[in-house]
Parts: sequence; C-alpha cells; structure tokens
Amino acid sequence: MKSAPVVIMGAGPAGLTASYELSKAGVTSIVLEEDEIVGGIARTVNYKGYRFDIGGHRFFTKVSVVEALWHEILGDDFIKRPRLSRIFYKGTFFSYPLKPMNALFGLGLFETFRCLASYGWARLTPIRPEKNFADWVSNRFGKRLFEIFFKTYTEKVWGISTTEIQAEWAAQRIKGLSLTTAIKNALFGERAKKKGEVVKTLIEEFLYPRFGPGMMWERAHEKIEAAGSEVVFNSQVTKIRWADDAVTSVTAGEEEYQGEDYVSSIAIRELVEALDPPPPAEILEAARKLRYRDFLTVALVVDAKDVFPDTWIYIHEPNVKLGRVQNFKNWSPEMVPDPSKTCLGLEYFCFEGDGLWTASDEEMMELGKREVAQLGLADEDKILDGAVVRIKKAYPIYDGNYSEALAKVREFLADLKNLQLTGRNGMHRYNNQDHSMLTAMLAARNILGESFDLWQVNVDQEYHEEGQDVTLDDLRALNSTQPTVPKRSVRSGS
Repeated sequence: MKSAPVVIMGAGPAGLTASYELSKAGVTSIVLEEDEIVGGIARTVNYKGYRFDIGGHRFFTKVSVVEALWHEILGDDFIKRPRLSRIFYKGTFFSYPLKPMNALFGLGLFETFRCLASYGWARLTPIRPEKNFADWVSNRFGKRLFEIFFKTYTEKVWGISTTEIQAEWAAQRIKGLSLTTAIKNALFGERAKKKGEVVKTLIEEFLYPRFGPGMMWERAHEKIEAAGSEVVFNSQVTKIRWADDAVTSVTAGEEEYQGEDYVSSIAIRELVEALDPPPPAEILEAARKLRYRDFLTVALVVDAKDVFPDTWIYIHEPNVKLGRVQNFKNWSPEMVPDPSKTCLGLEYFCFEGDGLWTASDEEMMELGKREVAQLGLADEDKILDGAVVRIKKAYPIYDGNYSEALAKVREFLADLKNLQLTGRNGMHRYNNQDHSMLTAMLAARNILGESFDLWQVNVDQEYHEEGQDVTLDDLRALNSTQPTVPKRSVRSGS
C-alpha cells in the first residue's frame, strides 16, 4: 500500500490544480490517472509534430486567482489570439456570434421573411413556461432561426432532442444575447453591457499556450513532481473503500493508496460504482442515471498553407455527421511543424458504443476526408495524413433525469467528510477549465483549513465570460450566486 497526505483521482485540470495548490503549501499528494497523459479533455495530442486539442480550449476568465495561476504555471508561454468563428449552413458561412444582417440576408429574401415573421410571432406569443432549450431559444430568436442556427448543431453535440435539454442550460450558455440585442450591436457597434458584464458569445480575443492547452498541464505535472508529489499513470480507480463517514483507501491498477483526504475529479457515476461496500441500491440507481456525451477528433494534415481563416467553424449542415472543425494553425502557428501545411480537427459527438465510436480509425479517417471535401473546406486529394482520438465522458448531459439523480448522489456523498468533488465530471457540471480549476483550488484550501462550499462556486449562473473579477476574499460572499441544480425539464412527448 502506498500513502500520501492526499490522494487525488484524475489528472485533468481539476486534479492537477488541487495537487499543485497543495504542493505550494508543502503538502504532497498522489494523483491517479487512468490514461497515460495528463490534461484530461484539455490535453494536447502530438501526432508527428502536429499538435491538436480535444476541442479548442480558450483561456479566458474573469476569476483573477485562476488567471494568476495560469501565468504562474506557464509564464511567458501564452500568446494572445483573435477569435474568428463562423457557422456553415447550406454552403454559406454566417458570422458567429450571429450578426442579423449577415444571417438574415445570407439566407435569401424568402427565408429572411420567414425568419422575421417567426421572430415577430415569438415576441407576440412567447412560449410560457419555458420548459426546455427549444422554448428558450425560440422565444428570443423565433422558431425558424432556432431551427437553422441552434437545433441541428445542439442535437449533434448532445445526441438528444432540444426539447429534452434544460432551459436553464440555454440561459447559462447564451445569456444576454437575443435577436434584439444582436441588432442593437450591429446598428450601434457596441457590445451590450450592464454593470461591467460582457455578453458571453461576444468575446473576441483570448490567451492560448504556444503549444496548446496540454502545455499547461505538462508544465503543472513537472512542477508537482519537482515538489515531491506523484502522478501515477494507467491507474484507473476500481475500488474506493469507505467506513462510517470517511474514505479509507483507493485501489487503482493493482495498487492500494491511502490518504487522510481525497479529491475526486472522475465521473460521479464511476466513483459511486467503485464504492466498497456498495452504497444503497437507490444511490447506485441514481448514479447510473447520470449520462455523458462522448467525443472523437479526426485530425487531418492538409497540404495547404491556408485553408480558411477561422479558428473554428460550427457545422449546421444536417446531411453530415461532422459537428465542428478546428483550424489549429490559427490557434497558434506553433501547432504545426511545417508552415506550408495545416492541421484540421474534425469533431464528432457520439455515445460510447454507437456507430461513430466503434468505427475503425481508417473508417473515421475516410468519413472525415469525405465530409470536409463535401463541405468544400479542403480538397480531399490534399489530405496527406491524420489521426483519430476518442475521449469518453467529454460532456455531462443535462437531461430530464440528471437533476434529481445528482441531488440524491450529492446528499449521500456529503457524509464522506474527507472526500471532495471537483471539476466537470467530478461534479457533473458542464463548466469550463477555469471553473474546474477554481473548485480544485478551493478543495485544496479546504484541506489546508478553509471551509468553502464547492457547490456554491460561481459556475453556471454567472458564466465565465460575463462575471466580475473574483478574488478569494470575494468567494466567501458567493453563497447566493450559484443556482441549485436545474429543474427537471418536461420530456418530449410527456
């Protein structure tokens, strides 16, 4: 049996941040990682010198302590990058964030009339109550614009109908933006602001590590081990022993690890299923209702210096499976070893075990080549090489079951006084890297004697691109800023 003061499950942004914060206070930890690389979904894959993310990871935050930590770990290896992202629909590029003149007139006169009529009808007869994502967006953009610019892409990402997704999720991700707001921005050339807020979708510039986000976590790993802590790879957590009100040890790989405190950033469902002895049947049942969307990237090396100017493109075409395309050379020129070449990341959203997930790498490469050529984004005969990377549990799903299920699991796990949950999968919250880091920083401080409630951290309601700067002193006053878990949505057909 190996031991350390703290045992941390998962070497993604949350787990490594917790370990790093503890190391600065002289507290060592053991970090258990089932993969052979750090960073979780914020890793950077290196394929023959071509680097690509698992999705694009912008570094933008209003949480000052997180931004300070970024610079503390990575130093001068950040570059400032402009954002250009567009929507591709029916052979036409549309600005994103949506610009009304570009969007409406790009659709043609007849479709523009339909969209404006639909928007007018939505303003006169809004859907009440707003039960789901479709209701929320239709009320602010009209049903027709919702169908064109929101429905197809959202359902590709989540694999469920927009009538099954919580309305609160739309409010959190698109907060502050409506067709009226967009028109005002277009006419007057100013961002909509209120008390220092910036509309989330209008951020135009962000920081990015020169060699991708994995650079941050590789550097954190080096600093953690230099301070005496350890990251153990190929160590999937299979058993979490507990008694009375505490975790007593964790088994991962073929080794047992013991600590005084435990931090978990692994998926809650996996954590509950690993408990030994098993929790009550109703808790296991609740944990198994927590669902996740999986993800795979097809990276293509293109024999072309410039392919398109965007950092990323949302694919709203319903006749292809492709969801989004990243142009990693435009994230950072140093992501490609040869400036005469380009590296594209084709993103496919799937469920583990479905047709996309189980397709061979060769089949996915052929699908990617075919679809990128079909869309006119790259010539198939210029694609030289590529690689496929699959990621399990990339996105926790906010479906009609999750709220009640999560509440049950949270209540049960709260009795384990030396266990803290952090990060996206650790808390089953669709948050971003900076908020995963913030929960981990506070978990470390709790181990050092503080008493932060991680579930009250400003994650969802005040989304990261519109909130005010937050300091550690401010966090003590955040009890009212974090909403309870979203209310259960009315399921489609019920």
